[in-house]
Amino acid sequence: MKKREILTPDITPLIDVVFILLIFFIVSSVFKKDELALVLNLPTSSAKEIELKQKEVIIELDKNKLAIYGKEVSISNLEEEISKIKDKKRNIIFRIDKEVKYERVVEILDLLQKHELFNISLLTDTKSK
Repeated sequence: MKKREILTPDITPLIDVVFILLIFFIVSSVFKKDELALVLNLPTSSAKEIELKQKEVIIELDKNKLAIYGKEVSISNLEEEISKIKDKKRNIIFRIDKEVKYERVVEILDLLQKHELFNISLLTDTKSK
């Protein structure tokens, strides 16, 4: 009489596939970063840090360029984007390069005031201790 062997499935290939899928999804996922378009040299400050939230509007300004939501725009396009903001209490984060002329900053601040957006934070680098 033949003795029957008990078959057990080999789960090693299954574990390999699971780990490969896990690694694939970790590597291919996009880690959400701030939507920043311009490389700015921010002035330093010893003010307290603010916590950025998803619903905040980030405006970036350097000598020649302007960006909102991480994409470069012109002043007229910026006004269009600002006019789309329905929540007037929404936080506006303003990143300004330290080489920008004050006149350009005032121009953007005037646009924000025109659309009744007053909750503005000026973003700076923290001082190294």
